[in-house]
Amino acid sequence: MSDVTRVTENDLHDRSPRRRGALLERAAHWWSRRQGHAPPAEPDPAGASPNPAPNALWRMRTTVRDEPGTLAALCTSLAERRVDILSLQTHPLADGTMDEFLLRAPQELPAAELTRAAEEAGGTATWIERADAHDLVDAPTRILGLATRTALDAAELPLALRQLLGRCTIKSLPAASAARDAHPAEGGFEETVMRLRTPEGGTLTVERPYLPFTPTEFARARALVDLDARLGPRVPGGKDVLTLPEGNDITLSRADSTDLAAAKAMHERCSPRTLSKRYHGPVGDADRYLDHLLSPRYGRTLAARTASGRVVALGHLLWDGDETEIALLVEDDWQRRGIGAQLLRRLVALAREADCHSVYAVTQASNTGMVAAMRGLGLPLDYQIEEGTLVITARLAETVTASPVPYEGAEQR
Repeated sequence: MSDVTRVTENDLHDRSPRRRGALLERAAHWWSRRQGHAPPAEPDPAGASPNPAPNALWRMRTTVRDEPGTLAALCTSLAERRVDILSLQTHPLADGTMDEFLLRAPQELPAAELTRAAEEAGGTATWIERADAHDLVDAPTRILGLATRTALDAAELPLALRQLLGRCTIKSLPAASAARDAHPAEGGFEETVMRLRTPEGGTLTVERPYLPFTPTEFARARALVDLDARLGPRVPGGKDVLTLPEGNDITLSRADSTDLAAAKAMHERCSPRTLSKRYHGPVGDADRYLDHLLSPRYGRTLAARTASGRVVALGHLLWDGDETEIALLVEDDWQRRGIGAQLLRRLVALAREADCHSVYAVTQASNTGMVAAMRGLGLPLDYQIEEGTLVITARLAETVTASPVPYEGAEQR
Protein backbone atom coordinates (compact mmCIF):
# COMPACT_ATOMS: atom_id res chain seq x y z
CA MET A 1 0.00 0.00 0.00
CA SER A 2 1.26 3.47 -0.82
CA ASP A 3 2.20 5.69 2.07
CA VAL A 4 0.97 8.81 0.21
CA THR A 5 -2.23 10.30 1.66
CA ARG A 6 -4.78 11.19 -1.03
CA VAL A 7 -5.36 14.94 -1.43
CA THR A 8 -8.89 15.83 -2.53
CA GLU A 9 -10.18 18.83 -4.44
CA ASN A 10 -11.82 20.11 -1.25
CA ASP A 11 -8.45 19.96 0.45
CA LEU A 12 -6.91 22.12 -2.27
CA HIS A 13 -9.58 24.80 -1.83
CA ASP A 14 -9.34 24.82 1.96
CA ARG A 15 -7.72 28.22 2.70
CA SER A 16 -7.21 27.55 6.38
CA PRO A 17 -3.54 28.39 7.23
CA ARG A 18 -3.34 25.39 9.56
CA ARG A 19 -4.79 23.09 6.90
CA ARG A 20 -2.48 24.41 4.17
CA GLY A 21 0.55 24.00 6.44
CA ALA A 22 -0.33 20.37 7.12
CA LEU A 23 -0.78 19.67 3.41
CA LEU A 24 2.57 21.25 2.56
CA GLU A 25 4.31 19.20 5.22
CA ARG A 26 2.75 15.96 3.92
CA ALA A 27 3.65 16.88 0.32
CA ALA A 28 7.25 17.60 1.26
CA HIS A 29 7.48 14.30 3.09
CA TRP A 30 6.12 12.39 0.09
CA TRP A 31 8.49 14.19 -2.34
CA SER A 32 11.54 13.44 -0.23
CA ARG A 33 10.58 9.75 -0.07
CA ARG A 34 10.02 9.71 -3.84
CA GLN A 35 13.46 11.23 -4.57
CA GLY A 36 15.20 8.79 -2.30
CA HIS A 37 16.72 11.34 0.06
CA ALA A 38 15.55 13.68 2.75
CA PRO A 39 15.87 17.46 2.53
CA PRO A 40 19.12 18.89 3.88
CA ALA A 41 19.21 19.05 7.63
CA GLU A 42 19.64 22.30 9.47
CA PRO A 43 23.28 22.94 10.46
CA ASP A 44 24.12 21.93 13.98
CA PRO A 45 25.38 24.99 15.87
CA ALA A 46 27.39 22.73 18.14
CA GLY A 47 28.77 20.65 15.29
CA ALA A 48 31.71 21.13 12.94
CA SER A 49 32.14 24.28 10.89
CA PRO A 50 30.54 24.09 7.42
CA ASN A 51 33.78 25.43 5.91
CA PRO A 52 36.13 22.59 4.89
CA ALA A 53 39.52 22.35 6.53
CA PRO A 54 42.34 23.90 4.45
CA ASN A 55 44.22 21.47 2.25
CA ALA A 56 47.51 21.46 0.36
CA LEU A 57 48.35 19.97 -3.04
CA TRP A 58 51.46 17.81 -3.42
CA ARG A 59 53.18 15.96 -6.24
CA MET A 60 54.88 12.78 -5.08
CA ARG A 61 56.90 10.08 -6.80
CA THR A 62 57.95 6.85 -5.19
CA THR A 63 59.29 3.55 -6.51
CA VAL A 64 57.67 0.27 -5.46
CA ARG A 65 58.17 -3.38 -6.30
CA ASP A 66 56.27 -4.57 -9.36
CA GLU A 67 54.14 -7.03 -7.36
CA PRO A 68 50.41 -7.39 -6.69
CA GLY A 69 49.28 -5.43 -3.65
CA THR A 70 52.06 -2.85 -3.52
CA LEU A 71 49.87 -0.05 -4.88
CA ALA A 72 47.03 -1.01 -2.52
CA ALA A 73 49.38 -0.84 0.45
CA LEU A 74 50.57 2.60 -0.62
CA CYS A 75 47.03 3.92 -1.05
CA THR A 76 46.03 2.52 2.36
CA SER A 77 49.00 4.20 4.04
CA LEU A 78 48.03 7.54 2.51
CA ALA A 79 44.36 7.11 3.40
CA GLU A 80 45.25 6.54 7.06
CA ARG A 81 46.64 10.08 7.06
CA ARG A 82 43.48 11.52 5.42
CA VAL A 83 45.30 12.05 2.12
CA ASP A 84 43.19 12.09 -1.03
CA ILE A 85 44.70 10.76 -4.29
CA LEU A 86 43.58 13.04 -7.14
CA SER A 87 45.52 11.38 -9.95
CA LEU A 88 47.99 8.55 -10.48
CA GLN A 89 50.45 7.75 -13.25
CA THR A 90 52.66 4.69 -13.39
CA HIS A 91 56.13 4.70 -14.94
CA PRO A 92 57.45 1.15 -15.55
CA LEU A 93 61.12 0.72 -14.67
CA ALA A 94 63.56 -2.11 -15.21
CA ASP A 95 63.43 -3.12 -11.53
CA GLY A 96 60.03 -1.90 -10.37
CA THR A 97 57.41 0.76 -10.94
CA MET A 98 57.58 4.44 -10.22
CA ASP A 99 54.18 5.76 -9.12
CA GLU A 100 53.48 9.48 -9.56
CA PHE A 101 50.66 10.95 -7.46
CA LEU A 102 48.85 14.25 -7.24
CA LEU A 103 47.72 14.41 -3.61
CA ARG A 104 45.44 16.60 -1.56
CA ALA A 105 46.46 16.46 2.09
CA PRO A 106 45.53 18.34 5.26
CA GLN A 107 47.37 21.64 5.44
CA GLU A 108 49.05 20.73 8.69
CA LEU A 109 50.48 17.45 7.34
CA PRO A 110 54.21 18.00 6.60
CA ALA A 111 56.04 16.63 3.58
CA ALA A 112 58.10 14.37 5.83
CA GLU A 113 54.92 12.59 6.95
CA LEU A 114 53.91 11.93 3.35
CA THR A 115 57.35 10.51 2.67
CA ARG A 116 57.01 8.33 5.78
CA ALA A 117 53.66 7.06 4.50
CA ALA A 118 55.28 5.95 1.26
CA GLU A 119 58.19 4.30 3.02
CA GLU A 120 55.90 2.36 5.38
CA ALA A 121 54.18 0.90 2.30
CA GLY A 122 57.49 -0.16 0.75
CA GLY A 123 58.17 2.94 -1.38
CA THR A 124 61.76 3.99 -2.02
CA ALA A 125 63.50 6.98 -3.62
CA THR A 126 60.50 9.12 -2.71
CA TRP A 127 60.41 12.66 -4.07
CA ILE A 128 57.81 15.26 -3.13
CA GLU A 129 57.09 18.93 -3.85
CA ARG A 130 54.20 21.36 -3.57
CA ALA A 131 51.76 21.44 -6.49
CA ASP A 132 49.30 24.10 -7.65
CA ALA A 133 46.03 24.33 -9.55
CA HIS A 134 47.79 23.87 -12.91
CA ASP A 135 48.69 20.31 -11.90
CA LEU A 136 45.00 19.41 -11.66
CA VAL A 137 44.88 19.01 -15.45
CA ASP A 138 45.20 15.32 -16.26
CA ALA A 139 48.33 14.16 -18.07
CA PRO A 140 46.76 13.25 -21.47
CA THR A 141 45.04 16.64 -21.73
CA ARG A 142 48.22 18.47 -20.79
CA ILE A 143 50.33 16.53 -23.31
CA LEU A 144 47.80 17.15 -26.09
CA GLY A 145 47.93 20.86 -25.32
CA LEU A 146 51.72 20.85 -25.53
CA ALA A 147 51.55 18.97 -28.84
CA THR A 148 49.16 21.60 -30.21
CA ARG A 149 51.50 24.42 -29.21
CA THR A 150 54.43 22.61 -30.82
CA ALA A 151 52.44 22.05 -34.02
CA LEU A 152 51.62 25.74 -34.35
CA ASP A 153 55.11 27.13 -33.76
CA ALA A 154 58.53 25.52 -34.11
CA ALA A 155 59.89 27.83 -31.39
CA GLU A 156 57.58 26.17 -28.87
CA LEU A 157 59.46 22.86 -28.75
CA PRO A 158 61.95 23.77 -25.97
CA LEU A 159 59.16 25.39 -23.96
CA ALA A 160 56.87 22.39 -24.40
CA LEU A 161 59.65 20.09 -23.20
CA ARG A 162 60.21 22.29 -20.16
CA GLN A 163 56.51 22.18 -19.23
CA LEU A 164 56.37 18.45 -19.87
CA LEU A 165 59.41 17.61 -17.74
CA GLY A 166 59.17 20.24 -15.00
CA ARG A 167 62.03 22.39 -13.80
CA CYS A 168 64.90 21.63 -16.14
CA THR A 169 67.62 23.26 -18.19
CA ILE A 170 67.45 22.85 -21.98
CA LYS A 171 70.45 23.53 -24.20
CA SER A 172 70.67 23.34 -27.98
CA LEU A 173 73.73 22.16 -29.87
CA PRO A 174 74.02 22.89 -33.63
CA ALA A 175 74.56 20.09 -36.12
CA ALA A 176 78.32 20.70 -36.32
CA SER A 177 78.74 20.08 -32.60
CA ALA A 178 76.22 17.25 -32.49
CA ALA A 179 78.14 15.40 -35.23
CA ARG A 180 80.93 14.82 -32.72
CA ASP A 181 78.45 13.40 -30.20
CA ALA A 182 78.75 9.64 -29.76
CA HIS A 183 75.12 9.17 -28.71
CA PRO A 184 72.68 7.34 -31.04
CA ALA A 185 70.61 9.26 -33.58
CA GLU A 186 67.34 8.59 -31.74
CA GLY A 187 68.77 10.07 -28.54
CA GLY A 188 68.65 8.61 -25.07
CA PHE A 189 68.82 9.42 -21.37
CA GLU A 190 71.06 8.66 -18.44
CA GLU A 191 69.59 9.36 -15.01
CA THR A 192 69.22 13.15 -14.97
CA VAL A 193 70.37 13.97 -18.56
CA MET A 194 68.28 13.47 -21.69
CA ARG A 195 69.47 13.97 -25.28
CA LEU A 196 67.09 14.42 -28.20
CA ARG A 197 68.03 14.73 -31.87
CA THR A 198 66.48 17.57 -33.87
CA PRO A 199 65.57 17.39 -37.59
CA GLU A 200 68.47 19.71 -38.48
CA GLY A 201 70.95 17.23 -37.01
CA GLY A 202 71.46 19.13 -33.78
CA THR A 203 70.90 17.96 -30.22
CA LEU A 204 68.62 19.17 -27.45
CA THR A 205 70.13 18.37 -24.06
CA VAL A 206 67.74 18.37 -21.10
CA GLU A 207 69.12 18.31 -17.56
CA ARG A 208 67.07 17.80 -14.38
CA PRO A 209 69.51 17.22 -11.52
CA TYR A 210 66.90 16.96 -8.77
CA LEU A 211 64.89 14.08 -10.30
CA PRO A 212 65.96 11.23 -12.63
CA PHE A 213 64.08 10.78 -15.90
CA THR A 214 61.97 7.72 -16.58
CA PRO A 215 61.55 5.77 -19.86
CA THR A 216 57.97 7.07 -20.05
CA GLU A 217 59.15 10.68 -19.89
CA PHE A 218 61.79 10.05 -22.54
CA ALA A 219 59.16 8.48 -24.83
CA ARG A 220 56.86 11.49 -24.40
CA ALA A 221 59.67 13.95 -25.09
CA ARG A 222 60.81 12.06 -28.17
CA ALA A 223 57.22 12.01 -29.46
CA LEU A 224 57.12 15.82 -29.29
CA VAL A 225 60.43 16.04 -31.17
CA ASP A 226 59.14 13.59 -33.81
CA LEU A 227 56.01 15.71 -34.26
CA ASP A 228 58.16 18.79 -34.72
CA ALA A 229 60.30 16.99 -37.31
CA ARG A 230 57.33 15.80 -39.35
CA LEU A 231 55.75 19.25 -39.53
CA GLY A 232 58.94 20.98 -40.66
CA PRO A 233 59.79 24.70 -40.36
CA ARG A 234 56.80 26.87 -39.42
CA VAL A 235 56.22 30.31 -38.00
CA PRO A 236 52.79 31.62 -36.96
CA GLY A 237 51.27 34.26 -39.22
CA GLY A 238 49.88 37.55 -38.08
CA LYS A 239 51.35 41.01 -38.01
CA ASP A 240 50.91 44.44 -36.44
CA VAL A 241 51.04 47.62 -38.47
CA LEU A 242 52.38 50.72 -36.70
CA THR A 243 52.13 54.24 -38.04
CA LEU A 244 55.15 56.34 -37.08
CA PRO A 245 54.87 60.07 -36.25
CA GLU A 246 56.00 61.07 -39.74
CA GLY A 247 53.33 58.86 -41.31
CA ASN A 248 55.39 55.82 -42.31
CA ASP A 249 53.86 52.39 -41.73
CA ILE A 250 56.00 49.71 -40.09
CA THR A 251 54.96 46.06 -39.88
CA LEU A 252 55.96 43.90 -36.91
CA SER A 253 55.86 40.13 -37.45
CA ARG A 254 57.74 36.93 -36.64
CA ALA A 255 60.99 36.20 -38.44
CA ASP A 256 63.03 33.03 -38.95
CA SER A 257 65.91 31.61 -40.98
CA THR A 258 64.24 32.60 -44.26
CA ASP A 259 64.93 36.23 -43.32
CA LEU A 260 68.70 35.67 -43.13
CA ALA A 261 69.53 37.65 -46.29
CA ALA A 262 67.35 40.59 -45.23
CA ALA A 263 68.96 40.63 -41.77
CA LYS A 264 72.47 40.65 -43.26
CA ALA A 265 71.48 43.53 -45.53
CA MET A 266 70.31 45.47 -42.44
CA HIS A 267 73.69 44.81 -40.80
CA GLU A 268 75.40 46.44 -43.80
CA ARG A 269 73.29 49.58 -43.32
CA CYS A 270 74.05 49.79 -39.57
CA SER A 271 76.96 51.81 -38.27
CA PRO A 272 79.81 50.05 -36.43
CA ARG A 273 78.72 51.84 -33.25
CA THR A 274 75.18 50.43 -33.49
CA LEU A 275 76.45 46.89 -34.18
CA SER A 276 78.93 47.16 -31.31
CA LYS A 277 76.17 48.12 -28.87
CA ARG A 278 74.18 45.06 -29.89
CA TYR A 279 76.84 42.35 -30.23
CA HIS A 280 79.50 43.54 -27.74
CA GLY A 281 82.37 42.33 -29.94
CA PRO A 282 84.08 42.82 -33.30
CA VAL A 283 81.50 44.18 -35.74
CA GLY A 284 82.94 42.00 -38.47
CA ASP A 285 81.56 38.95 -36.66
CA ALA A 286 77.99 40.26 -36.48
CA ASP A 287 76.70 38.19 -39.41
CA ARG A 288 77.91 34.97 -37.77
CA TYR A 289 75.34 35.35 -34.99
CA LEU A 290 72.34 35.49 -37.30
CA ASP A 291 72.02 31.75 -37.99
CA HIS A 292 71.66 31.20 -34.26
CA LEU A 293 69.44 34.21 -33.60
CA LEU A 294 66.95 33.46 -36.38
CA SER A 295 66.62 29.74 -35.58
CA PRO A 296 63.37 28.86 -33.75
CA ARG A 297 65.34 26.29 -31.76
CA TYR A 298 66.90 29.06 -29.68
CA GLY A 299 63.98 31.45 -29.25
CA ARG A 300 61.69 33.81 -31.09
CA THR A 301 62.50 36.75 -33.35
CA LEU A 302 60.36 39.74 -34.33
CA ALA A 303 61.20 41.89 -37.35
CA ALA A 304 60.15 45.43 -38.18
CA ARG A 305 59.63 45.86 -41.94
CA THR A 306 58.94 48.87 -44.12
CA ALA A 307 56.14 48.93 -46.69
CA SER A 308 58.63 47.65 -49.28
CA GLY A 309 59.54 44.66 -47.05
CA ARG A 310 62.98 45.88 -45.96
CA VAL A 311 63.95 44.78 -42.43
CA VAL A 312 64.92 47.81 -40.32
CA ALA A 313 64.88 46.29 -36.80
CA LEU A 314 65.10 42.91 -35.09
CA GLY A 315 64.05 41.87 -31.61
CA HIS A 316 65.13 38.55 -30.13
CA LEU A 317 63.79 36.46 -27.25
CA LEU A 318 66.43 33.78 -26.58
CA TRP A 319 66.10 30.65 -24.43
CA ASP A 320 69.27 30.67 -22.32
CA GLY A 321 69.09 27.44 -20.34
CA ASP A 322 66.48 28.16 -17.69
CA GLU A 323 66.73 31.95 -18.24
CA THR A 324 65.50 34.22 -21.06
CA GLU A 325 67.51 36.94 -22.80
CA ILE A 326 65.98 39.83 -24.70
CA ALA A 327 67.87 41.87 -27.33
CA LEU A 328 67.17 44.62 -29.86
CA LEU A 329 68.86 46.00 -32.98
CA VAL A 330 67.41 49.04 -34.78
CA GLU A 331 68.96 50.42 -37.96
CA ASP A 332 70.50 53.88 -37.46
CA ASP A 333 68.08 55.77 -39.72
CA TRP A 334 65.09 54.30 -37.86
CA GLN A 335 66.19 54.89 -34.28
CA ARG A 336 64.44 57.28 -31.86
CA ARG A 337 61.03 56.56 -33.39
CA GLY A 338 59.69 54.10 -30.82
CA ILE A 339 60.24 50.96 -32.92
CA GLY A 340 62.51 49.36 -30.32
CA ALA A 341 60.04 50.07 -27.53
CA GLN A 342 57.23 48.42 -29.49
CA LEU A 343 59.37 45.38 -30.26
CA LEU A 344 60.34 45.12 -26.60
CA ARG A 345 56.73 45.18 -25.38
CA ARG A 346 55.78 42.39 -27.77
CA LEU A 347 58.81 40.29 -26.81
CA VAL A 348 57.86 40.60 -23.14
CA ALA A 349 54.32 39.48 -24.02
CA LEU A 350 55.80 36.42 -25.75
CA ALA A 351 57.92 35.73 -22.66
CA ARG A 352 54.80 35.84 -20.49
CA GLU A 353 53.04 33.39 -22.80
CA ALA A 354 56.04 31.10 -22.40
CA ASP A 355 55.69 31.27 -18.58
CA CYS A 356 59.03 33.04 -18.16
CA HIS A 357 59.44 34.66 -14.75
CA SER A 358 61.97 37.25 -15.91
CA VAL A 359 63.92 38.49 -18.93
CA TYR A 360 67.35 40.13 -19.02
CA ALA A 361 69.07 42.41 -21.50
CA VAL A 362 72.85 42.79 -21.89
CA THR A 363 73.98 46.14 -23.22
CA GLN A 364 76.50 48.91 -22.69
CA ALA A 365 76.03 51.35 -19.84
CA SER A 366 76.05 54.18 -22.39
CA ASN A 367 73.13 52.73 -24.35
CA THR A 368 70.49 55.14 -23.04
CA GLY A 369 67.97 54.07 -25.67
CA MET A 370 67.87 50.47 -24.43
CA VAL A 371 67.72 51.61 -20.81
CA ALA A 372 64.77 53.89 -21.61
CA ALA A 373 62.96 51.12 -23.47
CA MET A 374 63.35 48.73 -20.53
CA ARG A 375 62.14 51.38 -18.10
CA GLY A 376 59.14 51.99 -20.36
CA LEU A 377 57.89 48.46 -19.65
CA GLY A 378 56.69 49.53 -16.22
CA LEU A 379 58.19 46.41 -14.63
CA PRO A 380 60.49 46.05 -11.60
CA LEU A 381 64.08 46.20 -12.87
CA ASP A 382 67.40 45.03 -11.44
CA TYR A 383 70.66 46.57 -12.69
CA GLN A 384 74.14 45.03 -12.64
CA ILE A 385 77.14 46.88 -14.06
CA GLU A 386 80.57 45.36 -14.54
CA GLU A 387 83.38 46.89 -16.61
CA GLY A 388 80.98 48.96 -18.69
CA THR A 389 78.57 46.08 -19.40
CA LEU A 390 75.04 46.59 -18.09
CA VAL A 391 72.65 43.71 -17.37
CA ILE A 392 69.03 44.76 -16.84
CA THR A 393 66.64 42.12 -15.50
CA ALA A 394 62.86 42.65 -15.64
CA ARG A 395 60.71 40.56 -13.30
CA LEU A 396 57.57 39.52 -15.18
CA ALA A 397 55.73 38.07 -12.20
CA GLU A 398 54.90 41.58 -11.01
CA THR A 399 51.84 43.51 -12.15
CA VAL A 400 52.48 45.57 -15.28
CA THR A 401 51.62 49.24 -15.10
CA ALA A 402 50.09 51.07 -18.05
CA SER A 403 52.58 51.49 -20.88
CA PRO A 404 53.23 55.02 -22.14
CA VAL A 405 51.68 56.10 -25.40
CA PRO A 406 53.86 54.79 -28.29
CA TYR A 407 56.53 57.11 -29.64
CA GLU A 408 56.22 59.65 -26.82
CA GLY A 409 59.36 60.79 -25.00
CA ALA A 410 62.66 62.01 -26.29
CA GLU A 411 64.64 58.98 -25.18
CA GLN A 412 62.68 56.27 -26.96
CA ARG A 413 64.75 54.04 -29.13
